[in-house]
Amino acid sequence: MFLMVFDMYALLMFTVLVLHGIVNGERPAAVNIGAVLTYDSAIGRVAMGAIEAAVRDVNANKEILKGTRLNLLMEDSNCSSFSGAVRVFKVLDKDVITVIGPESSAIAHMISYILTGFQVPLISFAATDPSLSSLQYPYFIRMTQSDSYQMSAMADLINYFGWKRVIAVFMDDDYGRNGVYALDDELSNRMLKISYKIAFPVGASRHKIMASLQNSKLIGPRVYVVHASPDSGLEIFHAAEDLRMMTDEFVWLATDWLSTNLDTFELNRTHSLSFLQGVVGFRQHIPESRKKISFESEWNRLNGVPNSMLNTYGFYAYDSVWAVAYAISDFLDHSGNITFSSSNQISSTQGPMRIDKIKTFDGGELLLQKLLLLNFTGCSGPIRFDSSQNLIGRNYEIINIYGSVMKTVGYWTNLTGFSPSFPDPLQMNSQGNSSASKVLGNITWPGGMKKIPRGWVPSTRNSPLRIGVPHRVSYVQFVTVSKDNHTFQGYCIDVFIQALKLLPYEVPYQFIAFGDGLITPKYWSLVKKVADNEIDVLVGDISINTNRTKFVDFTQPYIASGLVIVVPMKNTKSSAWVFLRPFTVRMWCVTGAFFFLIGFVIWILEHRVNKDFRGSPKRQCLTMFLFSFSTLFHSEQEETLSTLGRFVMMVWFFLLMVVTSSYTASLTSFLTVQQLQSPINGIDSLIASNDPIGYQEGSFSWSYMANSLKIPVSRLISLRTPDDYEAALLLGPKNGGVAAIVDELPYIEIFLATKSGFGIVGQSFTRSGWGFVSIFFFLYVYV
Repeated sequence: MFLMVFDMYALLMFTVLVLHGIVNGERPAAVNIGAVLTYDSAIGRVAMGAIEAAVRDVNANKEILKGTRLNLLMEDSNCSSFSGAVRVFKVLDKDVITVIGPESSAIAHMISYILTGFQVPLISFAATDPSLSSLQYPYFIRMTQSDSYQMSAMADLINYFGWKRVIAVFMDDDYGRNGVYALDDELSNRMLKISYKIAFPVGASRHKIMASLQNSKLIGPRVYVVHASPDSGLEIFHAAEDLRMMTDEFVWLATDWLSTNLDTFELNRTHSLSFLQGVVGFRQHIPESRKKISFESEWNRLNGVPNSMLNTYGFYAYDSVWAVAYAISDFLDHSGNITFSSSNQISSTQGPMRIDKIKTFDGGELLLQKLLLLNFTGCSGPIRFDSSQNLIGRNYEIINIYGSVMKTVGYWTNLTGFSPSFPDPLQMNSQGNSSASKVLGNITWPGGMKKIPRGWVPSTRNSPLRIGVPHRVSYVQFVTVSKDNHTFQGYCIDVFIQALKLLPYEVPYQFIAFGDGLITPKYWSLVKKVADNEIDVLVGDISINTNRTKFVDFTQPYIASGLVIVVPMKNTKSSAWVFLRPFTVRMWCVTGAFFFLIGFVIWILEHRVNKDFRGSPKRQCLTMFLFSFSTLFHSEQEETLSTLGRFVMMVWFFLLMVVTSSYTASLTSFLTVQQLQSPINGIDSLIASNDPIGYQEGSFSWSYMANSLKIPVSRLISLRTPDDYEAALLLGPKNGGVAAIVDELPYIEIFLATKSGFGIVGQSFTRSGWGFVSIFFFLYVYV
């Protein structure tokens, strides 16, 4: 009986202990984490050694996981998306709860889809493709900088040196294409542009690379931005050297792949850098710290990876393991258990690897949140993630290669821009951005040149500048094309030719006419041809406005312009009776009556005391008439003697002064100013009216009135020639014509010089000018 009670008590205690362990979530002895890398790549071979070293350090530190060990399961993707997918299934089959890698953006796209389905976080320390977004891949975390961040730095560098057009050289894969797309966006924000793109397939031969680079020499820009992989990018510079494109005529800029390659491989610097002379590039800045120095010492002591040095991605790979360890520790403290459940997403399969048997990680969402909330300092610097699940704010070093040295010439941050030395934290945290600090150290460019290269070359006779010229139908004084011999002439052509004469070198060019001579071409379509690189320069009466400057660049304006309003005028200068127009008939009659009345009043007051107003009746009548009219000239012959007569004359002189002043002013106005025949007296009254408005065919005035002034399109009437202007204004709005015409001032000045009866009302309501549209900037200083 006693033994039975004892056995029951022992069983009860065992049950309590088991339940206690389950409730309190005892930590597992080991946790599986995966890594998918390309073993034989420049980044992969260093990352493999860094990850293994980090796992050893984490397992040696008993305070991190508190007795739980990290069990690393590493697979080789062989730089293939298909192979990477197979390898990730292999590590998933072993119940990993997170995967580190890969370094390839293309592989990261593939395995992110897979890991999202099984709720396993993916931490990539080298996949920089900007399109790898947490919106599409919610379990993807980027433990490095996105290329959108690096391309912002590259665009700032191009803008810093004043180059306007560049040529992009890149690998034709997700990494290369999306990186260049990001560069294009950043350049557009700064009014810069990629003029030409050279895409190479992965593993392209040197012969193919040389052929593409040779074709790029036919266009003007000489600034090349190379965005390639560390494993194959150097072949581009070998090809450029074979083509003699590493001279002082060219500029070569590289993203951080180049510094990664040079940091990784132990080569003879004198030999390895001979074809990279003058190249400027980026390197991700790793701040000095005890953790960094300690890891570098350990790497050198253990000889890390044979024939490979530690690069920046090695630091990120090392910190990725520590980030996983910290997150797993917090996860175990919170949940206590790591569990998996069967997935119904994949149907039954056959073979040695049963994909349908792979289980979903139940704690994937919680572990993801623990990773995103991390805040610690690793050997690469502070580790924190933003809302897009990217590593927060790192900085770049600007490197310059010359001789056997790769030296740092400055730094870039998104807060302070460029500086010759790394800015202190206070300066970086403050939003003040002093322009005085935006300088870089001395740079040696290709060919040993110290001066900043021009970045473009003028055209040659084999490839002259393509100059677009609109074939106008009206206002041919500005620009036109002769029908007989196809010569180009006009004021705009003369300005362009004179500007070319001021250049210190010859610029071969070829005029290309646009338009059939029957309809003036739309200038917006011609401007778009420059933006699309169909022509190099557009010469003509091209207005500089905001919408156009978003897509193309203009020279300095060579003529002032602006929109004005023209309405019919009443011309009174040709009338022989114009002197009668200041007063109405009634006013003339009243004025004449007053002359006779004043003469009569003065005669009554003066003829008894003044002998000048006596005599025969005929003489007295003549005296009254002449006396009143002589007051116009203040030369009356008769003197008034009575006090009352003098008072009347004082009042009369005052009234006479007012009348004559008013007459003089009105007559002057009639003789010098045309009179309006329209109620339109400015832009406000024009908008308020409902009358039709004329504009020149093909002019930007239509879009300005419709979009900016919000005038209904139904009110806008297209007119082609000055004769059409005249006819429409004379007809008026009630007879099928227009109430006013809105056009640019230079056109209106010619119209008014050849047509009478019209005039400008109000002020010019836009301020702009005419300039030439150009993809090159050799005219900027001279026009």
